[in-house]
Amino acid sequence: MKEAVIVAAKRTAFGKYGGKMRHIEPEGLLKPLFSYFNTHYTSIMDNVDDVILGNVVGNGGNIARKALLEAGLKHQIPGMTIDRQCGSGLEAVNQACRMVQAGAGTVYIAGGVESTSRAPWKIKRPQSLYDTHLPEFYERAPFAPESQDPSMIQAAENVAEQYDISRIEQDTFAWQSHQKTIEAYNQNLIPQEILPFKIKGGIFQYDESIKPQLNQRVLSRLKPLLVNGTITAGNCCMKNDGAVLLLVMEKSVAESYGLHTGLAFVDHVSTGVDPNVLGIGPVPAVKNLLAKQAFSVKDIDAVELNEAFASQVLASQKALHISDEKLNIYGGAIATGHPYGASGAALVARLFYMQHKYRTIATMGIGGGMGNATLFERWS
Repeated sequence: MKEAVIVAAKRTAFGKYGGKMRHIEPEGLLKPLFSYFNTHYTSIMDNVDDVILGNVVGNGGNIARKALLEAGLKHQIPGMTIDRQCGSGLEAVNQACRMVQAGAGTVYIAGGVESTSRAPWKIKRPQSLYDTHLPEFYERAPFAPESQDPSMIQAAENVAEQYDISRIEQDTFAWQSHQKTIEAYNQNLIPQEILPFKIKGGIFQYDESIKPQLNQRVLSRLKPLLVNGTITAGNCCMKNDGAVLLLVMEKSVAESYGLHTGLAFVDHVSTGVDPNVLGIGPVPAVKNLLAKQAFSVKDIDAVELNEAFASQVLASQKALHISDEKLNIYGGAIATGHPYGASGAALVARLFYMQHKYRTIATMGIGGGMGNATLFERWS
């Protein structure tokens, strides 16, 4: 079996819903990242077999194909867009690595993109062509049958209740996420992931959702989003805009281009859970992944787990026995944001730049009751 390695990774800074990147379509978010790869890996880009991208709330069609053409890549590159809800970006990386392992190709671009600000309105089609009722708008498509399809907030509350995660634990975790993110910025650890983005009014290179002045007293004063609940706007992620691209290659081909460092793909698992507690998806995914490789969590140096809600991260951490020192070392999506289809790829980009960590995992809890997890080892 061929070996797949990730040799390059870049992302945009993540903008808030309705924020600094609100006017930019998904292909526009991707264009500077493609340009970066074209500039720094010119000869490799001439041999790309496919572009595989995750996207969830886009404007339809095949964003991967449209974006690669918009960026000036060759017409011969097909492009494929994947929707596994918020696990889409990680799934795109998994699929690219599996294609390399299978010998289907040697060079892939994988990642994800989301513009929640430019997401089209969703309108239900009437049962009758002659229906005269006003159009009915809805926020999202169903993830599961109606009886198993709670709101994301309710599902996070269900996890908090089932795993006994308190409001104060969630608020503390959220505050720590911001603090760790700010510290990682100050140490220039996060900026190396980010490609500065030209927007109207200047250069965008700092995740827009970070709140440097946030403190636990402010968090404690926020009202729950549901009556008698524990989830607030402060202990969950925001809706965001952003894009991530990674360059995936067959190891021997990468070495022929003089590339010898990065992440080596080891294995991945995707699995399902009860949609009513969908945020717990990382638990069986990581457990199954570790079992397949005969590892324990003690063998893992860093775990990047998407912070959609503090409750689901804390519950997963508790169930998997992940130490604080290994979990989301530079903070996570509660601080930096969650551009759905890009977030999984962003976890991989973060691990790519953690050159002091050898064996690492990226994992997501996914709408509809799923989880995916991917194991990497440092290649150097």
